[in-house]
Amino acid sequence: MALTESMVVGGGCFWCLEAAFQLIPGVSGVEPGYAGGALPNPDYKKVGSGLTGHAEVVRVSYDPALIGYGRLLDWFFRLHDSTTPDRQGADRGPQYRSIILYADEGQRLTAERVLHDQAANFEGAIVTELLPLQAFWPAEAEHRDFFRRNPDYSYCRVVVRPKVDKLQALLADPAAP
Repeated sequence: MALTESMVVGGGCFWCLEAAFQLIPGVSGVEPGYAGGALPNPDYKKVGSGLTGHAEVVRVSYDPALIGYGRLLDWFFRLHDSTTPDRQGADRGPQYRSIILYADEGQRLTAERVLHDQAANFEGAIVTELLPLQAFWPAEAEHRDFFRRNPDYSYCRVVVRPKVDKLQALLADPAAP
């Protein structure tokens, strides 16, 4: 049985990140949820108010023999705009902020290195928060596998699909880093 590790990140709507990370080889599961706030058992409506301190995040399970934490963070930075505070596209509010929640000292050190390395790839300053993971709260069932279940939903066609298409093209390109 393969060893599985996990990471928790947020970069806009969790539907986008879930759909994209599901395509990356070595990823065995992606679960949308909430983290980074103090309120226990938050739900979509409370988090959507912007008052709980939580971000929409995904917990990505992966096989470290196939892909490392640092490489997954590299993909994370390609999947969203880490230079816009509290916003991704038309989605606005602190729940859509760019955030990495580390589980241990090794993840923290790797995330700091990746943040430093990624800074050269952006014109603006990276605003991604780096915080210890206190708790991960799974999203409600209707938010899980949202893109797979609702590919024709307008948000999925206009926002999620382009991100998925971009990632598929990158994954298919042998010259892509």
